Amino acid sequence: MTGLRMTQYGRGGGCACKIPPGELETLLNGLTDAAPAVPGPAAADGRPGASALLVGPEHGDDAAAVRVDGPLAVISTADFFTPVADDPYTWGRIAATNAMSDVYAMGGTPVMAVNLLAWPRETLPMDLAREVLRGGLDAARSAGCAVAGGHSVDAAEPLYGMAVTGTADPARLITVDRAAPGTPLTLTKPLGVGVLNTLHKATGEVFPEAVEVMTTLNRDASAAAVAAGIRAGTDVTGFGLLGHAHRVARASGVTLAIDTARVPVLAAARTAAARGSISGGSRRNLDWVAPHADLSAADETTALLLADAQTSGGLLLAGELPGHPVVGEVLPFGGSTVLLR
Repeated sequence: MTGLRMTQYGRGGGCACKIPPGELETLLNGLTDAAPAVPGPAAADGRPGASALLVGPEHGDDAAAVRVDGPLAVISTADFFTPVADDPYTWGRIAATNAMSDVYAMGGTPVMAVNLLAWPRETLPMDLAREVLRGGLDAARSAGCAVAGGHSVDAAEPLYGMAVTGTADPARLITVDRAAPGTPLTLTKPLGVGVLNTLHKATGEVFPEAVEVMTTLNRDASAAAVAAGIRAGTDVTGFGLLGHAHRVARASGVTLAIDTARVPVLAAARTAAARGSISGGSRRNLDWVAPHADLSAADETTALLLADAQTSGGLLLAGELPGHPVVGEVLPFGGSTVLLR
């Protein structure tokens, strides 16, 4: 195990290895059903119940949600990616934290997960795979989420993540299509982990501040948002702050104004970005959002940091959350989905 660098066995790293958002939307066009589409439980008199599908793929939410019975919704999601850290245990923790974040982003609580593992068993020792799984198990345990098996395949490059099931109150779900004008925007984690992950992959240098961000659960921020009555938001992952803000604004029919000076960014990431440590995924994010946004107030490096492909990033919420920075506001639609100030 000594000397092996996990990040060298995958073409991408973390959420930067996602299919670009524009290509993904083209791929899925016409292949998904808009909610509501699934009949709910039958009523006591035998008549069909109301639709059980509360949130589907129509707006690009982080997960799907279905009403099971009364005030109970079940949330389902899956997330996996190539190594984002050379240390396999750390990669496992990050990947599991990231997968559970989709449940937290909708105001839910993860209750069960199954592992998703692809492993080049003739190239990498299985002991490393065990460390990845151990990291995922520890992250899930810290969230109070049970891990119950999973699925594994022999593959050309390593991939790890989880399919996660969670629960929520259907009347208190947080979705991307409910952002209302006049509402402040809150961001619960600093940006920049994508920049530092790119530098880590290139040099092997470890950035503890980036690891800390990526292994911190969005649990507390999610619970506080639900308690505060916030009903619009998402988590910031592979499409960057700009990409996820664009999706919220588009689904809600509003403009998200972001004050660039108020957006928290890891100090080391600013330096690394200025020196060109930008992933291809972040550049593709910016190219996707630029035609729909007014980015004139930002220089190129700032815009790329705002488009930085985050792994296990924070929550972007339409509402104020004490203890976290307000980074902008929701405006009536003004011709651009995102406005930088």
